[in-house]
Order: sequence, then structure tokens, then C-alpha cells
Amino acid sequence: MQKVISIAKDFALKSGPRFAKHGDFSGEQFREEFLEPALREYDEVVVNLDGTLGYGSSFLEEVFGGAVRSNCPVDEKLRLVSNDKYLVKEIQEYIRDAKAKANGG
Repeated sequence: MQKVISIAKDFALKSGPRFAKHGDFSGEQFREEFLEPALREYDEVVVNLDGTLGYGSSFLEEVFGGAVRSNCPVDEKLRLVSNDKYLVKEIQEYIRDAKAKANGG
């Protein structure tokens, strides 16, 4: 089964800080309430990144790098959708970096 999550429609038009203790609509909140449960339950999770007013790098790193650190099956199940190819590449770098650090690199 597939789960589609639109950050703009399902979560917030503007991303917040990295951690919930620093403000609303944080990367931590999105990861814990939306992304991680979906990655554990569904065969494929499509995250639509379009439609927001932008993203902070700390938000994105916490969501996607944090999912790697939480041992979620990011490689096997996550698919990123955006008209902004640079945004997708940025997220892929956060995922790669988190995996490298987890493997001692």
C-alpha cells in the first residue's frame, strides 16, 4: 500500500524549526507524527514537497536525516516528489550524510 503525504496540505504551509521545543510545525513533529508512522506502516511513502512557502535546512535535515537516525526504512520506502529538483537533491544529501554518520563515517 502507498501513503501520500503533502507537507503543504497535511502539515503546514511554512516549515518551522528543527525541534518542537523551539516552535510550531517543527521537523521533529512532522517526522514523529507523519513520516515515521507512514514508513513503518506502508510499502511506499510519497512525500510531496510542493506548495509550501519554503523550507529551512534544519527542518529538512531533522525530518529526513532524523528518519535515518531512527532506523526507518528510508531507502526502501521513501519517494520524494517536487518540481524543485534542487530541493530533492538537498534532501538526498541529508539522507546520505545521516547514513554515513550512522556507519561511522
